[in-house]
Amino acid sequence: MISQIQGIVLDNNEKYIVVNIGGIGFKIYCTSETKEIAKENEKISLFTHLVVKEDALDLYGFITRDELNFFELLISISGIGPKTALNVLNITTVSALKKAITSNDTSHLIKVSGIGKKIAEKIVLELKDKVGVHSGEGISLRDEIDAVEALKALGYSQKDAREALQEVDKDIIETGARIKSALKILGK
Repeated sequence: MISQIQGIVLDNNEKYIVVNIGGIGFKIYCTSETKEIAKENEKISLFTHLVVKEDALDLYGFITRDELNFFELLISISGIGPKTALNVLNITTVSALKKAITSNDTSHLIKVSGIGKKIAEKIVLELKDKVGVHSGEGISLRDEIDAVEALKALGYSQKDAREALQEVDKDIIETGARIKSALKILGK
């Protein structure tokens, strides 16, 4: 119903942002990365998904269409609600999540609030064929999360850490080397 929103950020708090569109403030739940991007009194454009419940209409917003599509895949799984799906998207990038799913890696999914071992295995089972196949070794979800956490510990935001790691040469797969390369990118 509401697939995209563009407006001025009125409020940015711990759980959601409020975007003013034509004098109406829309409460939009989003990832922590999106909240970092959303600056009060600045314009933002989000792809959205409206969740209709018996007692509420909840709007979820995403910077990229890829995040929205992955969110919709997650909530299509029985036992995964929109808040849990949002928490899954908070752990790392969509590409790293897809790689983890195709390689049967549930280790970090179970760290998400609301996801136990059975649900993590269910996510992998149900989404494995839907997210595409990644060939080669590449970077594991664990390594990607470790690299992001290391950069955050050094004072960088999650958004900046993710962006820098995405710019790192794909041939560099060792976590320490990826962090060093990301630091060089961040130091520009």
